Amino acid sequence: MHPILFSESISQDLAQCLSSIPHSQLFVICDENSQKYCLPKVQSLISNEASIFVASPGESNKTLATCEKIWTKMTEAHLDRKALVINIGGGVITDMGGFCSSIYKRGIRFINIPTTLLSQVDASVGGKLGVDFNGLKNHLGVFNEPEAVIIADEFLGTLPLQELRSGFAEIMKHGLIHDAAYFKSLNLQDWENSDWRKLIKHSVEIKKNVVLQDPKEAGLRKILNFGHTIGHAVETFYLDSSQHLLHGEAIAIGMICEGFLSSQMNGMPERDLKLIVDSFIHVYGKVTLPDQDLESIVDLCLQDKKNEGSTLLFSLLSEIGKCEYNIPVIRTQIVQALNFYQNLPH
Repeated sequence: MHPILFSESISQDLAQCLSSIPHSQLFVICDENSQKYCLPKVQSLISNEASIFVASPGESNKTLATCEKIWTKMTEAHLDRKALVINIGGGVITDMGGFCSSIYKRGIRFINIPTTLLSQVDASVGGKLGVDFNGLKNHLGVFNEPEAVIIADEFLGTLPLQELRSGFAEIMKHGLIHDAAYFKSLNLQDWENSDWRKLIKHSVEIKKNVVLQDPKEAGLRKILNFGHTIGHAVETFYLDSSQHLLHGEAIAIGMICEGFLSSQMNGMPERDLKLIVDSFIHVYGKVTLPDQDLESIVDLCLQDKKNEGSTLLFSLLSEIGKCEYNIPVIRTQIVQALNFYQNLPH
C-alpha cells in the first residue's frame, strides 16, 4: 500500500515528498479548476522547467482522447522513465493521470494530490486507475500504486457545496458497508459543517483495511462497490444530458436502490432500509428518472465489472455495517429497485 499523508501544510509536505523521491523531471496534470484554485498553493515548489497539462474538467473528459493529449505532451517534454508526475485534482485527474503515467514508457512514477472530498475518501486509496470508454465508466484501466498520496483538507475550502455533498455519499457508504456506528454518527442535519479531517481519516482507514485484504478485487474489495452498479449506470446514462449528476448524487440513488435489493434478497431488516432511504433523501433529495430511461439504465448495469458472464453480481447489505458480495440479481429485480426509488415521495 502506498504511503498516505494527511497534510496540515500542503506546500511543506509536498516539498518533503519531492525531496525524498529522486526524479529527473516533473510533469503536472491538473484540470482548469485545480489549476485556478489549487495549483497556486504548490506552484513555488514546481520548477519553471516543469511541464503542466491542463485538462477540461468533468467526467465527460475522462477519455482516451484526453489521454492521447497527455501522452503527446509527455513525449514533447521528453519525459524519461525517471520522471515524476504530480496529479493534482479530483478523482477524474488522479484516475486518468495515474493511468497515463502507468502506460507511458511502460510506467513512470506518480504522486496524487486529491483536491475534492470525493477523491480524498475514495480515489486516493487502492491503486485503481482508468478512463471511461464508449460511454462506460472506468472501462479501461489498471491497478498501480502511486509513490504517495497527500491529502490536504485545506483544498476543501475551494469546493462548491454540491461537490462537497457528492463526496459525502462515499463517506456514508463506508459506514453502510463496514461500520454501522460510523454511519449512525454522521451529522445528516448539518452535514455541511462536519469535521472533515476526522471523517476523511476514518473513511480512508476503512477503505485501506478492505484493500489490504484484497488488492485486486478478487472478493472482499467488491463491497466497496455497494450502490455503484446501479449508481454508475445512472451516472453514465445522464452524463451528457441536461440531467447530469455528480458521482455522489448518482451513487446516492444507487445506494437506495441497492438498499431495496438488500432488503428483498439479502435479509436486511426493513428498519435499516427506512434509515437508508430517509438519510439519502434528506441529504440528496429525490431525482426524477423518466420511465422511458429505466430499461437503458438497466442495460448499462450489464457492463458492470463485477459481473461474471451474463450473471449480474451485486454487493448487498445484510444489515447496516455488514456487506456481502457476488449476489446474483436478475434484470427484473433491478427494474423493481428503480421503481421503488421512483415511487418514493419527493
